[in-house]
Amino acid sequence: MSLARFMIAAPASGSGKTTVTCGILQALVNRGMKVSSFKCGPDYIDPMFHARVIGTKSRNMDSYFCDDETLRYLFCRTAEDSDISVIEGVMGFYDGIRAADTVGSSYEVSQKLEAPVVLLVNCKGASISVVPVVKGFKEYRENRIAGVILNNMSASIFPEVKAAVEKETGVRVVGYVPKLKDLVLESRHLGLVLPDEVASLKENLNRLAGILEDTLDIDALVELASGAPPISGKAPVHGTLPEKVRIGLAYDDTFCFTYEDNIALLEECGAEIVPFSPMRDARLPDGIHGIILSGGYPELHGEVLSGNVSMLEDMREKISSGMPCLAECGGFMYLHERMEDADGRIWPMVGVIKGEVRNTGKLSRFGYVTLSSQDGDSILAGGGCKGHEFHYWDSSDCGTSWEAVKTSGRKYACGHEEGNLAAGFPHLYYYSNPDVPYRFLLKCRDYEA
Repeated sequence: MSLARFMIAAPASGSGKTTVTCGILQALVNRGMKVSSFKCGPDYIDPMFHARVIGTKSRNMDSYFCDDETLRYLFCRTAEDSDISVIEGVMGFYDGIRAADTVGSSYEVSQKLEAPVVLLVNCKGASISVVPVVKGFKEYRENRIAGVILNNMSASIFPEVKAAVEKETGVRVVGYVPKLKDLVLESRHLGLVLPDEVASLKENLNRLAGILEDTLDIDALVELASGAPPISGKAPVHGTLPEKVRIGLAYDDTFCFTYEDNIALLEECGAEIVPFSPMRDARLPDGIHGIILSGGYPELHGEVLSGNVSMLEDMREKISSGMPCLAECGGFMYLHERMEDADGRIWPMVGVIKGEVRNTGKLSRFGYVTLSSQDGDSILAGGGCKGHEFHYWDSSDCGTSWEAVKTSGRKYACGHEEGNLAAGFPHLYYYSNPDVPYRFLLKCRDYEA
């Protein structure tokens, strides 16, 4: 199918990709276009921001998590009803999961999706020196770099630099971004956009979109995207239950790190998703056959979570009696006996994981991981699952049910899988092995019986 698309990439992190991508997304939305957005890599934060503040349908695109056919399928499924799709790169354009290769990089995603690339070059403190930067990236290896945006560029010298870049590299310069003092989107939000913040963020994004309408050739970006070749992908094979099972999905200001594609796959496998809030609801939803506790920010809401005693008691009783529960990262933290909050206070939690979670002050086991289990009854049996860890808090009992292998080759034990409970720090990406969610739903079906 013909799907207009392009990627915003950069030579390095800190080049302004997020700010410029959000401004372009807002400009396209303001033009009345139906827009989809994607973020390369495993990060939840930018897709959440795109969806909550800009209102675009937003997903992750990760070439490490899934095979080429699945990657294209997931892209097409999200993009098929849109006029245009914008893909935000991650790190430097060629930077992958290891220091000396491009596996999992923005470059690899652009190649697999056949997406034209617009290189965003940070020109702070430079003028003609940006020419060899663009030239080097264009000539390093075969790629789809088709445009350049000059960020932090003075309007007075832009015409000269534009002419030099185009003459020396043959790459079209589609505009510049002036130095922005108060419109830069900082990572402080960490995906946590409160209702009273949305209005001011929208106002700033509209101001940013207005600036970019003046300094970028938005029509040229649309034209470039429209020139992308047809693309298609085949959905992976997975099991499907004959009848739906109701799954309670924790979703609120605490539990908000959920891959939307994971939810879609659960539904395709036979789940009826019932959202609930461990912060606000007194009990688990009626009639559910399983629980999913996603990652998020329990450390920011320790007092509220601990104070909802009826939910803690109901959760503890249901899981202890055998109701299947799949918990990761923040959800895993919530299941412990005690948890330290962001202010250093200790709060009682659900208590089905014996131990406590405390702030280590540093990232623990950060990065991609492949999980497997030798237990034939495990949800990871028959191929394992890929995932990602990103957490500063750590547990006194991370578990030993699974073997985790990092991309470096380092191995370690983690995860609690006892009975129908499967819990650990890694965020799982279900499309890396669709048998994982299906096996979890089988446990839920059997519990219902």
